Amino acid sequence: MTDMNRIVGDFDIIMITLDTLRYDAAVLEEANCPNLCGGGHWEKRHTPGSFTYAAHHAFFGGFLPTPATTDKSGPEHIRLFHSKNTGKPTHPHTWLFDTPDIVSGLAEVGYKTVCIGGVIFFTKKVPLARVLPGYFQKSYWRMSFGVTNPRSTEHQVNHALKLLEETAQDERLFLFMNISAIHGPNHYYVPGVKRDSVESQRAALRYVDGQLGRLFAALRTRKRPAFCLAFSDHGTAYGEDGYEGHRLAHEVVWTVPYREFIL
Repeated sequence: MTDMNRIVGDFDIIMITLDTLRYDAAVLEEANCPNLCGGGHWEKRHTPGSFTYAAHHAFFGGFLPTPATTDKSGPEHIRLFHSKNTGKPTHPHTWLFDTPDIVSGLAEVGYKTVCIGGVIFFTKKVPLARVLPGYFQKSYWRMSFGVTNPRSTEHQVNHALKLLEETAQDERLFLFMNISAIHGPNHYYVPGVKRDSVESQRAALRYVDGQLGRLFAALRTRKRPAFCLAFSDHGTAYGEDGYEGHRLAHEVVWTVPYREFIL
């Protein structure tokens, strides 16, 4: 049970969305993802949105994926973040923010807030694609970070490492990364394959995990520990019940993997 009131202020906070990663694909690759899963297992959760734009608005509002269980006899889910003065009861371990979103809330208590975008909603090429990166004090996107580049995570991590070098050791950091590699097209992670599938998504996840290891190693050298959140914003359908893609109501879209851990 994470007490966010002990985290906020003393820890760097890293939020990584593994865009479009299905829960079943993540679980099948646990043994091959030592950086994301070396210290634990994926939790099965439900996302608040069926596509990137909707889900990320919810995340930045403090509405992270919730446990995918119908067992009402179990312990109540404790939210990590919650807006103040809503009239709803909150848990003592929940960090309360008095701003429109957690990004500005963390900035208000002294965090440097940085976004490294990936998919189209972070490109800043049109007004709609400036909304999500606009939450942050600093935001970055390059063509090499996008879904069409098979080395996108390598480029995103390289940029994050450069930013870490420029961030003072005593400066509190909230780093958000939207990882694009798992989003389609991902078939090029399996040689000779021309169509995306659960198998090619699994291969993309293995690639992503290998690159994130470099970021985690660098974070471990910083003065303060890092609290990491890694989860998917939504899944996607590869023909289940006749469905393809996401932005639709199907179990493979709404069910996502979730992890939180400390470096």
